[in-house]
Amino acid sequence: MQKALTFINQDARHFQIVTLSVLLLILAFMYDFAPVPEVIALTVFATILTQFFFFKVLKIPSNDYRSPLITSLSLCLLFKGAALWLYPLAGVVAMASKFLIRHNNKHIFNPANAAIVAGLLLLPNMVWVSPGQWGNAVWLGFALICLAVIVLGKAGRADTALFFLGSWVFLLLARALWLGDPLEIPLHNLQSGALLIFAFFMISDPMTTPNNRFARGVFAFAVAVVAYILQYHFQIREAIFYALFIVCFTTPILDYFFKAQFYQWRKT
Repeated sequence: MQKALTFINQDARHFQIVTLSVLLLILAFMYDFAPVPEVIALTVFATILTQFFFFKVLKIPSNDYRSPLITSLSLCLLFKGAALWLYPLAGVVAMASKFLIRHNNKHIFNPANAAIVAGLLLLPNMVWVSPGQWGNAVWLGFALICLAVIVLGKAGRADTALFFLGSWVFLLLARALWLGDPLEIPLHNLQSGALLIFAFFMISDPMTTPNNRFARGVFAFAVAVVAYILQYHFQIREAIFYALFIVCFTTPILDYFFKAQFYQWRKT
């Protein structure tokens, strides 16, 4: 038991893998909309195999399989397709975006987010995102775990997640007050599993966010504003995913103007 806890403590990604895996197991036993075993197996296999292909065949130096595992678990929880073959394809697209779309030794897009947006844009009638409404008990438990990870300092870019959530909460509450809506409406909108996964496992990805903390605050606020505009002015349900994809184009610009040390995962 002690060895397992030591292993988890070594790297933020270990916390993420354990958290996402436990959540996936809970949903599998408690809810009918959890992905079936073959979906999980195909998604994980395709994602890791794609990373192996780029590492071995194209000689791109990235032999760490924790990040693709996080990507595949995130896809299992969020990505929904009308056909079984869409799930491994999403895994391939996710990892291909990581290796093929890069700037200054950083990939531009969060892999899982890139795959989701590509599916929504190219196959709108076959791909959608799980709303992630898991019930109050599971949602609250998952939120507490995510916050605990931040308190323990294990999240690679915890500040980005907090910047985004703070901005998103502010915008939703301000809208409710402006329109005279009861506060139950924005509070209900915040109780989304998809929002939690997005905040703690996508927008907080240290390899696709600006290196400088102030720049990350600007980045997170911009994602919240773009998502707000897309959701409430253009009625786009998957607004947060589109917003992150769009704002990621600004990361190289922010890195250029706001210098800071490049993030490195621990070598374990």
